[in-house]
Amino acid sequence: MQQCHFDDYLLPAEKFAALKREQALPLAINPNSDQYLEERLQLLDEQLATVTRLAKDNELPDAILTESGLKITPLDAAVPDRAQALIDQTSQLLPRIKITELLMDVDDWTGFSRHFTHLKDGAEAKDRTLLLSAILGDAINLGLTKMAESSPGLTYAKLSWLQAWHIRDETYSAALAELVNHQYRHAFAAHWGDGTTSSSDGQRFRAGGRGESTGHVNPKYGSEPGRLFYTHISDQYAPFSTRVVNVGVRDSTYVLDGLLYHESDLRIEEHYTDTAGFTDHVFALMHLLGFRFAPRIRDLGETKLYVPQGVQAYPTLRPLIGGTLNIKHVRAHWDDILRLASSIKQGTVTASLMLRKLGSYPRQNGLAVALPRAGPDRAHAVHPGLAAKC
Repeated sequence: MQQCHFDDYLLPAEKFAALKREQALPLAINPNSDQYLEERLQLLDEQLATVTRLAKDNELPDAILTESGLKITPLDAAVPDRAQALIDQTSQLLPRIKITELLMDVDDWTGFSRHFTHLKDGAEAKDRTLLLSAILGDAINLGLTKMAESSPGLTYAKLSWLQAWHIRDETYSAALAELVNHQYRHAFAAHWGDGTTSSSDGQRFRAGGRGESTGHVNPKYGSEPGRLFYTHISDQYAPFSTRVVNVGVRDSTYVLDGLLYHESDLRIEEHYTDTAGFTDHVFALMHLLGFRFAPRIRDLGETKLYVPQGVQAYPTLRPLIGGTLNIKHVRAHWDDILRLASSIKQGTVTASLMLRKLGSYPRQNGLAVALPRAGPDRAHAVHPGLAAKC
């Protein structure tokens, strides 16, 4: 029953078979299991040989491999004094303006407010000042009551009506995409990046007033209720995806949603997260869907690799190897892997929903074991970058 329930979320078997037959699967890999695994295992062997050579010669970049394990030199995150001086100088050059004036100016440049259309007839909001005031009340968590009290000419009734009819998740998403696209096309943004890399992280905000009853408590953040916002930001500093998530769910659940379902023109190729944004299931799906994944993994020395020949083939890397890769299991569930990734890519089901399901029964579901072996401390040839993870 569990597997049937899982299947209900995926592309229909007949449609998947047709896409595979027509070589039209929306994936970034060779769908032929024999060819794909041969290529990946060969690459894995080459990378492991390189790491073995570097480890023997004590030439691993900022790392040492001994019998007790991997030791990594921490990076220096300090901002140079000269850089801080430039930051301060630049900050002093920026004009001091009211945030309300800034909103008006940005809307004049981009026209983002036109996306906040009426729920019934699709008409734009007639009162731009009222609309931007309601948006500002959301943005600074002030609420409509206090926003009305602090804004001459505005009332709670007017703000509440406009919020109910014009401000929704989908209108926010469309307006955000407009802002991101405008910056993406601006020449100055190229000084920061080309818009092909991004990172994501969660940020918690304490819930206050009547919002306390809707907040969640997570011991990691203390005893006060709050909400967690998970945001993706490009290398041009554009936050192209933001969503409210449950504080009790691991960040990694939502990483792919932001990369796949944003509405901007960004074409993200490489993505970075902290440890909370990484699991082996995410690692595998990132590769299948065409993204390079570079998480910052805490306690990296405890991460284990699974190799096809077993530890005897790489004695120098013994402290890093956790066992033998089960290639037969991957082959047996190859079509399941392709069908899952294709369903996520086409939007038949969201990545976050399927990742929650895969994580809830890793030992009972063959696909969860094959894509890849359950647990955040396993790595194997279904996904790339194994040598980089060492």
